[in-house]
Amino acid sequence: MSYLAEKMAYIRGLAEGLEIDETTKEGKLLLALVDALSDTADEIYEMQDAQDEMQLQLDDVDEDLAELEDIFYEDEDEDEFSVE
Repeated sequence: MSYLAEKMAYIRGLAEGLEIDETTKEGKLLLALVDALSDTADEIYEMQDAQDEMQLQLDDVDEDLAELEDIFYEDEDEDEFSVE
């Protein structure tokens, strides 16, 4: 569990422990804020997952490109040193 998820669980627990009255204006506002924070934390977590996945894909592409460069420049180096 990430730090942000732990903090959100703590805040949600505090809100539940306060037994906020959902029928009052203040209660509605506080509970809506807790929900909004929770949704924001979930979105951030999903974006981090997507970024991690993209980084893995980028690393794979980088490795493939390095292999192609090695092959390409290896052939070029052989041509430079060949005696005709």
